[in-house]
Amino acid sequence: MKKVLLLNGGKKFAHSDGRYNTTLHEAALSVLDRGGIDVKATFIDEGYDVAEEVAKYLWADVIIYQMPGWWMGAPWTVKKYIDEVFTEGHGSLYASDGRTRSDASQKYGSGGLVHGKQYMLSLTWNAPQQAFDDPTDFFEGKGVDAVYFPFHKANEFLGMSGLPTFLAVDVMKRPNIEADVARYEQHLTEVFGLKA
Repeated sequence: MKKVLLLNGGKKFAHSDGRYNTTLHEAALSVLDRGGIDVKATFIDEGYDVAEEVAKYLWADVIIYQMPGWWMGAPWTVKKYIDEVFTEGHGSLYASDGRTRSDASQKYGSGGLVHGKQYMLSLTWNAPQQAFDDPTDFFEGKGVDAVYFPFHKANEFLGMSGLPTFLAVDVMKRPNIEADVARYEQHLTEVFGLKA
């Protein structure tokens, strides 16, 4: 049985109510629970105890980040969470940046202590899929994971490896909540090897 930490990074701000992310977060809770997976959850915007969150990372086999794309990345609340939790995790989530003065062969980013753990991004964007995939469009065909390159690297710094990203697009201009929930449930079923 896998243990999963679900992090809801949705937030009510400006024209966003955070409902799309909460809907996907709750769908994940339901699918994983039905699949026999042990789940803990944190709704970042409701507050958290930093030491408890470090303990959740150490407990979990997989961390799922549910969040909207704001100004080309994670909301500031998710970034703050990462900054606080990862820094508190010095000595348990990571030992150092990996390098030592005595061994020049050690590379930057090799000091993570949670090898074997995985993480996954579940993202909501108002941008259409074409904006990520088309070389002539906004993200130059680089795809959503290139947009989150620093976020991926922060998790890899701890020693974790990534699972396939889930992306819901056009969530403001052309929302299709039922279809996105169904796609996400299918994504989780495949990623975690659950019975459909």
